[in-house]
Amino acid sequence: MTGRAGPLLLGVRHHGPGSARAVRAALDAARPPAVLIEGPPEADALVEFAADEGMRPPVALLAHAVDDPGRSAFWPFAGFSPEWVALRWALARSVPVRFVDLPAAHSLALSGGEEPAAAESADGGVRIDPIGVLARTAGHDDPERWWEDVVEHRGPAAEEAAEEADARAPFAVLAEAMTALREEYGHGGHEHDLVREAHMRLRLRAARKEFGDGVAVVCGAWHVPALMARTTATADRALLKGLPKVRTQTTWVPWTHRRLARSSGYGAGIASPGWYAHLFTAPDRPVERWMARVAGLLREEGRAVSPAHVIEAVRLAETLAVVRGRPLAGLGETTDAVRAVMCDGSDIPLGLVADRLVVGDVLGEVPDGAPAVPLQRDLARRQRSLRLRPEAGERELDLDLRGDHDTARSRLLHRLRLLGVGWGEPTGRGGTGTFRESWRLRWEPELSVRVAEAGVWGTTVLAAATAKAESEAVSATTLAAVTALAEQCLLAGLPDALPVVMAALADRAALDTDVGHLAQALPALARALRYGDVRGTDTAALAEVASGLAERVCVGLPPACTGLDADAAARMRDHIDAVHTAIGLLPDPAATAGRWRAALRRLVARDSVPGGIRGRAARLLLDDGRLAEDEAARIMARALSPAVPPAEAAAWIEGFIGTAPAGGLLLVHDERLLSLVDAWLTGVPTEAFTDVLPLLRRTFGAFEPGARRTLGELARRGPAPTAPGGDPAPPAPGFGPGLAERRAAAALGVVGLILTAGRAGGAAPARGTVSTQDGARAKEAARAPDTAPAQDTGPARGGVPGQGPGPARGAAPADGARAQANAPARDGARAPGTARAHDPVRAHDCIDDPAGVAG
Repeated sequence: MTGRAGPLLLGVRHHGPGSARAVRAALDAARPPAVLIEGPPEADALVEFAADEGMRPPVALLAHAVDDPGRSAFWPFAGFSPEWVALRWALARSVPVRFVDLPAAHSLALSGGEEPAAAESADGGVRIDPIGVLARTAGHDDPERWWEDVVEHRGPAAEEAAEEADARAPFAVLAEAMTALREEYGHGGHEHDLVREAHMRLRLRAARKEFGDGVAVVCGAWHVPALMARTTATADRALLKGLPKVRTQTTWVPWTHRRLARSSGYGAGIASPGWYAHLFTAPDRPVERWMARVAGLLREEGRAVSPAHVIEAVRLAETLAVVRGRPLAGLGETTDAVRAVMCDGSDIPLGLVADRLVVGDVLGEVPDGAPAVPLQRDLARRQRSLRLRPEAGERELDLDLRGDHDTARSRLLHRLRLLGVGWGEPTGRGGTGTFRESWRLRWEPELSVRVAEAGVWGTTVLAAATAKAESEAVSATTLAAVTALAEQCLLAGLPDALPVVMAALADRAALDTDVGHLAQALPALARALRYGDVRGTDTAALAEVASGLAERVCVGLPPACTGLDADAAARMRDHIDAVHTAIGLLPDPAATAGRWRAALRRLVARDSVPGGIRGRAARLLLDDGRLAEDEAARIMARALSPAVPPAEAAAWIEGFIGTAPAGGLLLVHDERLLSLVDAWLTGVPTEAFTDVLPLLRRTFGAFEPGARRTLGELARRGPAPTAPGGDPAPPAPGFGPGLAERRAAAALGVVGLILTAGRAGGAAPARGTVSTQDGARAKEAARAPDTAPAQDTGPARGGVPGQGPGPARGAAPADGARAQANAPARDGARAPGTARAHDPVRAHDCIDDPAGVAG
């Protein structure tokens, strides 16, 4: 059948540039009257769009079930795919084109919605890799490299040579090899292929009757022996009899190089689509042109790459190809050369080359006239009007909600998220209640399926999002789900859906008596109120519900926190933090805030409430200025008294200090609280110390490194000594109540440079000097009792910002060069230490090695 009197069977590897060149040469030589391509026959009506100027590969045929759009399959085409080359060749010459694979109506019903290659891999049986078998037979252990050497690296010179000889010869050789494999392995574990090949034979018979024996067939090389087999039409129809069937729709959708890669899960994918595209489009000198592209990318990223680097990289790649016995420097050789010459042996910039060039973020385009569901058409119009072009690469988008244009963009992205089309992912609003939004955008081909699925809700994005929000409000089973939906409606600008959502919210809130559920729901409502106002949305009804929820939380919180186990207490503590923030976002927080603070005070005073919750309530009151520091010290002293079990006291500390990175600054600045923690820690019995250590390490390990180092130095210094008669002794070096004049004088030169650097028309003084006027100012600012000898000229590393020089690493405790951050002592008092001289190890266990026990 591969002879000149029969059909022209062109067996290829999908998405291979060498195969694509060979197909083009064979078609030019044979001039067939029709071209048959492996693909769903439902796409015959869409063939004409491939000739449209607006169609730019990579693209894919998408077929989905009408009643279940999630059941879908893709047939991707790249610019270097042999099937795409054959399609464009036929359209350019007005040659009829037909798709001959099993109809999507059957394949979707059989596979349940997987891509064709994925459906094949789901079949049972012993499976073989044809290319792997051929490579091993040829004595190669790398099937990919063997195939590239014998097929894909066929350049223009090889193509011209094939035209002068016999353009069919490569396909005849490949067909012979595949015939031997099919005789040895049968269907090779691909039982579904037998049904597909039966349909291909039927379509081939019909095409030969219509156009003659000279038709060309472009399909996977594995199928060529089956198309050459002598079978009857009756036998083929028997294989197709009784196949399940679903009603389908087919269209073109954009595709990406990244989704062509095998790493994306595409079974027929390739390892390097960007490299293959380069091989197919490079007119000559593919290695030299590739190295120039790599050099341009690295220069854009700030690396110093010169033309000399390009020359040496090309030489090295070609030398490696000769040493390895390859006909042309392939991706392996070019990668090794780039790593050695342009990346200085580092794989970090090489990873950028692999991501941007070897794979790439190319996104195809489909003309507007291609069939699409109404929702897809409306989305395309919105994208054009808002100048939100879909891109395969990830990009950041910052929106200013004070402008109508950015507000419309925000609403579109939120509506799509509500519909399950995750084109954009919010990355933060720039702060609580601000007018800014940040998004991370990335368009994936699968989103076309999500849009088709969402089409059941409406014909426009607004109508579909409204209908889905109303449906979810009615079917929601939890209060938190309804409140989250209300927030989504406000962010997405769905005024018609809000009445339904608010009715469901009011009903659910009235019936739900679980304080945890109420506390979990309130933050979403508070955010919705704040951000709804930014968008100019009427939120009066929502404000009424939110205020009612807040009142119920304030009343029911203290009893709900009684008798909780450790896990439940941790969850409730998170709810309390969220509610505390939400109270401040309510439209009229003054009235509710008073009741909330009263609820927190009741939590602090109840011994039946877990220690973590009591500690957190005390901290929130302290931060809001509603708890005096003296009172906070008394509460802490009681919570850490010897009568309290160590585990309960440790939980109180964790709740009070918190696990936020800035939590340690509270202990750095308030030395009375630090001394209380120190006194409790050094008094923990040995048998209980190992039990509380993981909890303390988790708490202290979350502090900022500077705060943790400062606390460690305070612990190493030990408790402050007392002079005879009970008077405070002179402070330890580095911990005086004021500045050290001699130490400050050493930094006057730097201060002078800072003060004079921006002075117009004046030159900055030399390093280490200062003008008379500026020096007087600096000395006046530095006048204070000298509590430490002269030190280094600059602050040591590790200090806390705003607290003066930090401790010098590796210094002894008594050395003046080990000066700490000058935490201001209250009323001139010295800061007590955090560990006794006889037991300094415990403090360091908690502070210096946070990853040890608790991880």
